[in-house]
Amino acid sequence: MQATAIIEVLSRALSADATQFEVVESRDSMPTFYVSLPDLVETCRVLRDAPELRFVFMADVTAVDYHPRVPRFELVYILACPGVNGYGDTPKRLRLKVRVPEGAHVPSVSRIWQSANWGEREVYDFFGLHFDSHPDMRRILMPEDWEGFPMRKDYPVQINQRVKTYEPLQVSEDEFVANMEAARRRARQD
Repeated sequence: MQATAIIEVLSRALSADATQFEVVESRDSMPTFYVSLPDLVETCRVLRDAPELRFVFMADVTAVDYHPRVPRFELVYILACPGVNGYGDTPKRLRLKVRVPEGAHVPSVSRIWQSANWGEREVYDFFGLHFDSHPDMRRILMPEDWEGFPMRKDYPVQINQRVKTYEPLQVSEDEFVANMEAARRRARQD
């Protein structure tokens, strides 16, 4: 399905002021377009529910940091329609992008696609973008006490943070050093 056909369906289903879409030429065959941040949830609901579209599967959501550009972030949603069992006429996929300024709150689409739950938490964990109305907005991969967001372009590369362990080590520090020296000696002998 061409991007223009998707835009036509969205324009019929959405309110008049929510029909401003920017279509982007992509190198692959996947249609790509931008939607404004306030229109994200309504657009996603139409993409899922419109009989001509039926993008019932959200494969991924991620973000890109374009620091120092304004708006700084872009959210990228990868959507798919299997095209079988009443889910549209043919298989199709779509790349939906949203520009997000730093400090802005993004509406969650986890009520539209359950698969967004993990992805939105991951974006929050690595980029610091907060999703409003998310059922469990907390870190998912980094420790809860981690400072900063490691995928941001301005995140410091050299981290001077003590390692935090929550279980006792199996060997003492002296035993670890002795084991390392013994391994080095064996490597030199071989």
